[in-house]
Amino acid sequence: MKLGTVAHEGVEKPVAVIDGDTLLDLRAAGLDIRDMVQLVEMGEAGLEAVRDALANPQFGATLGMEDVEMRVPIRPVQYRDCLVFEAHLKNCFTAMEKVTGRAHEIPPVWYEQPIYYKGNRLSFIGHGQDVRWPNYADFLDLELELAIIIGKRGTDIPAGDAPGYIWGYTILNDMTARDAQMVEMAGQLGPAKGKDFDTGNILGPWIVTADEIGHPVALDMEVRVNGTRWGGGSSAQMHHSFADIIAHISRSETLYPGEVIGSGTVGTGCGLELGKRLEPGDTFELEVEKIGILENRIVK
Repeated sequence: MKLGTVAHEGVEKPVAVIDGDTLLDLRAAGLDIRDMVQLVEMGEAGLEAVRDALANPQFGATLGMEDVEMRVPIRPVQYRDCLVFEAHLKNCFTAMEKVTGRAHEIPPVWYEQPIYYKGNRLSFIGHGQDVRWPNYADFLDLELELAIIIGKRGTDIPAGDAPGYIWGYTILNDMTARDAQMVEMAGQLGPAKGKDFDTGNILGPWIVTADEIGHPVALDMEVRVNGTRWGGGSSAQMHHSFADIIAHISRSETLYPGEVIGSGTVGTGCGLELGKRLEPGDTFELEVEKIGILENRIVK
């Protein structure tokens, strides 16, 4: 199933996709949920209720795509973003050395365990919403990523069991102020203002439930700017799988339903790697197989 959140008549509503033109308003269909997080918390019973509602949509519970605006499909309970594509890291280190004069090598720990940071869970927007250029940045970049939504609570989760904790998959665009990032990362902590600004995180357009995507994931990924392909790759190129990521993060730390974990950028999935920069007014499309196209515009 494809699930998400839309704005309709001034109200945000959790929905399921019936077809390319029609959505099912889950609350109008009888589900007593306030938002997508609550649906995740219901576990398999919640998904079964959605399947039943989709099998026989109630009169008056459907919405036309032309009548809604997309919103972030889920507002994360917690947000972490990883760095698990080797090609992306190597390409970025080469580009950063040209700018800063500092040489970088991938440290051994990167190969030994997933590396991640915790980002701003309150700054997310959805498909079709504008990204506002941060007033302290000159070099703004996009990042093509895959993300998972955690479906149930767990601590010290074995890697073999971890795929069962994935509720769904979506596309993540981790917008980055590269000039701020390059300055602050020399301080050996962060990222901070390189990543944290309003509208700087984007999810969507939909969450595809985990039963439709096998693990480990092997999905084609592509980014286009103003209709021109910039780059992309496959999620099969992740050095650490999502199972390994979940196992590592959950060591002596509880994961909760509704948490979002990003993969990090696929190789050639950002402008820094390619010597390209975004300009005000640019429109970018991030496409991931089976999920769809996440499209946004940058405004200044």
